[in-house]
Amino acid sequence: MKRLVLILALLAAPVWAVEPNEILDDPKLEERARDLSKGLRCLVCRNESIDESHADLARDLRLLVRERLVAGDSDADVIDFVVARYGEYVLLKPQTGGSNLLLWAAGPLMLLGGAALALTYVRRRSAAQPVGEVGLSDEEQARLDDILKRRRAVASCNRPDLWSDTPEHPRKGEDRERV
Repeated sequence: MKRLVLILALLAAPVWAVEPNEILDDPKLEERARDLSKGLRCLVCRNESIDESHADLARDLRLLVRERLVAGDSDADVIDFVVARYGEYVLLKPQTGGSNLLLWAAGPLMLLGGAALALTYVRRRSAAQPVGEVGLSDEEQARLDDILKRRRAVASCNRPDLWSDTPEHPRKGEDRERV
């Protein structure tokens, strides 16, 4: 059982895309090339390094990195050359300086701004005077009492003529004008 698990684990291990004809003879240069390739994005596969990608463009980039290392460039020179040629998007881990600083800082700044707004809202809400119920004015109360009185009368005697309360049809016995 243990052997089966070991075999399956080895089969499930990622297969690197570097082909045998790309490998450099000098093991130190090859190790540097692999380290650099792991930090460069395949422009075809998006979130895959050129070391893992099987795309033709990734192969070309791997060869370019190895050519620059054989020519004697430092790691920084190789990265600068590739970035100058393909743009900063080719880096799997973008630089934190320059114009990218705003992008790196935007998330935490928005989080802090949102927390400040929420805190301000909660403090103002707790400090606000509670809104009490506003009572009716004397005129409104009298009108309400009149309406309720008429409704009770209608309910008790079931007289439809008490329902009409419009200027065109004043209630029986009243000739009043509406304002």
